[in-house]
Amino acid sequence: MTEQTPETPPPPQMAIEIPANLEAIYTNFALITHSPSEMILDFARLLPNMPKARIYARIVMTPMNAKLLLRALGENLSRFEAQYGEIVVPTGLAEQLFKPPKPE
Repeated sequence: MTEQTPETPPPPQMAIEIPANLEAIYTNFALITHSPSEMILDFARLLPNMPKARIYARIVMTPMNAKLLLRALGENLSRFEAQYGEIVVPTGLAEQLFKPPKPE
């Protein structure tokens, strides 16, 4: 959060429109790749015992905007944990999610 001083004008207010037909998408897996000028975030849903994860959304942004997103996520996670408690990530979670299904 930026500290306001008498010399600093407040940031302009931004109007945000959410389309009525916008569908919320649940995701539990993200793939992140990059080029020299872009960051690509693919959001997928990974289900237990399923060999494939389907990508439901792709976001392309500049590296600077990706860094700002990282900062905003960090700030919001800190506020969430302050209100609801620490988010505990189990050790070995990646291995649990990505081990191949057992043959039947």
